[in-house]
Amino acid sequence: MSPAHTPIPVPGSSLSAARRVRDLAAAADGTADVLVVGLGATGAGAALDAAARGLDVVAVDAHDLAFGTSRWSSKLIHGGLRYLAAAQYDVAHESAVERGVLMARTAPHLVRAQPFVLPLTPLVSRGQASLAWAGLLAGDALRRAARTSRATLPVPRRLSAAGARRLAPSIRAAGLRGGLLSWDGRVVDDARLVTALARTAAARGAKILTRVRALELTRTGARVRDELTGEEGEIRARAVINASGVWADGLVDGIRIRPSRGTHLVLRSDRLGALPAGLHIPVPGETNRFVLVLPQDDGRVYVGLTDEPVEGGVPDVPDVPETDVGFLLDVLGSVLDPHVRRADVVGAFAGLRPLLDTAGSGTPARTSDISRRHAVLTSAEGVITVVGGKLTTYRRMAQDAVDTAVAARRLPAGPSPTASLPLVGAAPPDRLGTLAAPARLVRRHGTEAPAVRALAEREPHLAEPVLPGHPVTRAELVWAVRHEGALDVADLLDRRTRIGLVPQDRAAALGAARDALDRAAATSA
Repeated sequence: MSPAHTPIPVPGSSLSAARRVRDLAAAADGTADVLVVGLGATGAGAALDAAARGLDVVAVDAHDLAFGTSRWSSKLIHGGLRYLAAAQYDVAHESAVERGVLMARTAPHLVRAQPFVLPLTPLVSRGQASLAWAGLLAGDALRRAARTSRATLPVPRRLSAAGARRLAPSIRAAGLRGGLLSWDGRVVDDARLVTALARTAAARGAKILTRVRALELTRTGARVRDELTGEEGEIRARAVINASGVWADGLVDGIRIRPSRGTHLVLRSDRLGALPAGLHIPVPGETNRFVLVLPQDDGRVYVGLTDEPVEGGVPDVPDVPETDVGFLLDVLGSVLDPHVRRADVVGAFAGLRPLLDTAGSGTPARTSDISRRHAVLTSAEGVITVVGGKLTTYRRMAQDAVDTAVAARRLPAGPSPTASLPLVGAAPPDRLGTLAAPARLVRRHGTEAPAVRALAEREPHLAEPVLPGHPVTRAELVWAVRHEGALDVADLLDRRTRIGLVPQDRAAALGAARDALDRAAATSA
């Protein structure tokens, strides 16, 4: 292999324990242009946006990359169809545009087209089917308005009953009239998207600091605590952006977040059989609400989601109530054979959407009715907070927050370049298809997949799967420690990979995760 093609990480993008120590010391020693608090999709996106404009950036999170809501999504990059139904045309168009940006320019290795079948069962009236078809056609109009090609997202079409069951054989045959086939964007892993954002920001010079908790925010910076050592200090900055999601109102006065819980179930793929396409299952009694069945490439299937208000304090990791599990199983049972039982649920996860509570008299009673528009707010103290929105529109949210910071503090920066800035690992699909690495690795690592593969070639032990029957290898864990900022077992199993979504698998993988951490420690010693 020639030096020009030697597989190495993108220069400057590697995150590690050693780099964290250096960057934390440097952050405490100067004054940054922008301090970003929160390293979910929006916070990591804001760090990238500011760094790409040439600004000096520090970004902190009390836990890990994608620790909060950004790892609990449906893994979909929505085109905004549901917002059309709610007459939120601006939100719908923005979603469609941002979907196209991710799929065609910034992250084609992580985001690709996903087919969905909406089965026309006896529970779906002909009137409902006509309404759903009209909605899919409107969604295709959104695609065209966003200038996303048919090659990137195919057009919807009607299916016969036999055609619907070819794409989703587990659909109950009795009474099936056919199906509606549509396409949307799906990200291979939401936490991997956040990791790519953070690493791309790091390659542009941003200091990405996990395990650093912001205790207090001011106009000129933050009082912080290193959660690994307990030491407290100060990070000074000319502008402060609060992107801490459902925890945003705990750092800035005058903001009220109304969290909404979205629950997903995890099933083994063999329980539902082959699923060439995902499913949109209409929720009985609802006109514009569906349960999604989304097959994964790791032998699992996700089923979600709910939309329930959450009262009281916001936990670090939300619990999944049995009522949510029962609801999702009931909807599955309305369409699928064989029947999915509670014992078939091998895992579950819930995320909290950071919806902005306008507190007006017209505030919707249900969180599902609250607008998904995002807002950029500046407190009396001068802290800029970005809230609301959703995973698909993280880039636009980040851009708007940085625009506000640049204008308010007169920072020396031009317009955002992120709509055309490829993330770490990104390349056109034709180039991705020629990489010397397994397709699954390419979908997760893009152009860095050969470098991950090279680890296993140098050390055959690392080619072994982390646990029997699961595709993640030990090399991927070592890569995550050396280049993706993983600091402990939870980072490896719960975020850099999603092994931890199934408790039984997590327990079986603990030894491999500890071995990867030990190898990294020995290498850096």
